[in-house]
Amino acid sequence: MDYVHLGRTGLRVSRIVLGTMNFGPVTGEAESHRIMDAALDAGVNFFDTANVYGWGENKGRTEEILGTWFAGGGGRRDRTVLATKVYGSMSAEGKTWPNEDKLSALNIRRAVEASLKRLQTDHIDLYQFHHVDRDTPWEEIWQALDVLVQQGKVLYVGSSNFPGWAIAQANEKADRRGSLGLVSEQCIYNLIERRAEMEVIPAAEVYGLGVIPWSPLHGGLLGGVLRKQAEGTGGRSLGGRSEEYLADPANRAKIEAYEALSAKHDLDPGDVGLAWLLSRPGVTGPIVGPRTDGQLASALRAAELKLDDEFLAALDELFPGPGPSPEAFAW
Repeated sequence: MDYVHLGRTGLRVSRIVLGTMNFGPVTGEAESHRIMDAALDAGVNFFDTANVYGWGENKGRTEEILGTWFAGGGGRRDRTVLATKVYGSMSAEGKTWPNEDKLSALNIRRAVEASLKRLQTDHIDLYQFHHVDRDTPWEEIWQALDVLVQQGKVLYVGSSNFPGWAIAQANEKADRRGSLGLVSEQCIYNLIERRAEMEVIPAAEVYGLGVIPWSPLHGGLLGGVLRKQAEGTGGRSLGGRSEEYLADPANRAKIEAYEALSAKHDLDPGDVGLAWLLSRPGVTGPIVGPRTDGQLASALRAAELKLDDEFLAALDELFPGPGPSPEAFAW
């Protein structure tokens, strides 16, 4: 496993990030623990979760599963770079009492303490804002995080689903306070969804943020979906947006060509999609969310795959990026 620094920090993390969103809702606790053991044994040291994972009445369940795994000992916590998130309401009833969501200083304080308890740890390595809060001033947000950093409960701060302007705004405000600011951005980014290249990724590069792509296979569309459907090995059905994508003949033709290109080189389409992300400038590592040991093994193979320039050019032709900003839309 290769390791890189997370953005401009001295923190070294694996180039594959273990996403845990399936732990609890889809994958039971025992198998989740086995997947985490296998990931750590393979050198994956970067685990990502969120306080709302578990969903519905089970919000927080995923953090609890990580907590029981950490409690098992064996140096697991010390060997893991732990990332979680704050923003969404933790109310199981769907009714949010005032100050129980978003990024007020009060909610951040409460959310950190609750996550630490569920995770059975005394600190969070990377605390990420799950979404932009347009109603809370950055001075308040950074004051709350500065206190948590001083207390040793949070080490680094990152963002998720931020536009480029919010990354700039957040880090300019942090710089004026003498704070480190955001060190990572977790955004949707893959061969099909490349809009992040216009402004999010350039902003991350300028401000020294590591980019952590989520949905690296775009909901399974880049994982060999057509072949699996033909073989009857597709597993869970695709979501609505993925089905809509394939309903367009032009999009379906792209996926057919993508799978044919991968097959021509004796490569698994899912491995290709992850390897392409690992070749992109500014990308720390994609988040993979395995539901089984086999899916984790596939992601680990991708970390060793190097695509040559000819292959990368063919992928660009199939899935062209939007181009740089402002040229992409101005002139």
